[in-house]
Amino acid sequence: MIRTLWLRFTDKIDAPLFSLAVTLLLLGLLTLSSAAHDTSSRVAGQAINILVALGVMWAVAQFQPQTLMRFALPAYALGLALLIGVALFGEVVNGARRWLNVGVTRIQPSEIMKIAMPLMLAWYFHKHEASLRLRDYLVASLLLALPVLLIARQPDLGTALLVTAAGFYVIFLAGLSWKIMIGLALAGSACLPFLWSLLHDYQRRRILTLLDPTSDPLGAGYHIIQSVIAVGSGGLAGKGWLKGTQAHLEFIPERSTDFIFAVFSEEFGLIGNCVLLLLYLLLIGRGLSIAANAPTFFARLLAGAVTLTFFTYVFVNMGMVSGILPVVGVPLPLISFGGTALVTLFLGIGILMSIHRHRKLVQT
Repeated sequence: MIRTLWLRFTDKIDAPLFSLAVTLLLLGLLTLSSAAHDTSSRVAGQAINILVALGVMWAVAQFQPQTLMRFALPAYALGLALLIGVALFGEVVNGARRWLNVGVTRIQPSEIMKIAMPLMLAWYFHKHEASLRLRDYLVASLLLALPVLLIARQPDLGTALLVTAAGFYVIFLAGLSWKIMIGLALAGSACLPFLWSLLHDYQRRRILTLLDPTSDPLGAGYHIIQSVIAVGSGGLAGKGWLKGTQAHLEFIPERSTDFIFAVFSEEFGLIGNCVLLLLYLLLIGRGLSIAANAPTFFARLLAGAVTLTFFTYVFVNMGMVSGILPVVGVPLPLISFGGTALVTLFLGIGILMSIHRHRKLVQT
């Protein structure tokens, strides 16, 4: 019976993508068991999160891309309504209003937008594929800006960045002119003084600390200093599993979540980091291959955006842990502890599997 269930499970998924994801999950559990050595319940909790995430992935992979397209507008509308609900009635936790109590549990609506945003924009561009004009890109930018502003207001800079990236990738892949992008980049640079005034105090401190972490070594600069020490102390081959002093002596903050890459680097060194990067590159390459072979405009945009958003997760997390980007609270995908982010990532992987599995069934 178990063999039959396993065959049914594997028959519906993309083997290369699944194998890479599971390998990263196993590395994550291995690192988490060291990072959370004093709280073993986290490893058990993450194992449950993984089972839930795999179930979500398998379920989404069963849907045809046309069915996913029907969910685009309702998912976006629901996510936007919930974000407005957070702004009006959300619970404040640690100074941030990100959660909405729905009676039986609390939800974080901003997570919905990580998937709803590329779905919505891919649907919109697919609908106007025959006659895309500048007006369509402006409408898409407005659709992107509304939830991003609501998320940034919570404040949740990390999630706002990921949602912005997911939406931008769709707009870029839909054929936005390089001239327009360069113009927007120049306009954005000119607006930096104004944007600086809109940042919260703690966000400004993070950026200033990035430039000089030693200016506040026991405060805002502590995270970066300790993580950089851990990454550098791993050397070529690392100190070995369970032998990382920075993690086990509790110098690394958030070592099970946002800064788990520092734990991995200290214990497995440069060689381990290269293996980890290779696995991520192979997974991203597989996603881009699925996008390139997708039969419809909607599927290509959605698969490309999901894959490049995954890349953004990796780049931002490793960048902030290594001290080259500000600390914005982005987990290392498939490695960091966390249920919501893991389910969101596997929902994206399920979408890629759906597009690949049903590519010959879709009418071109």
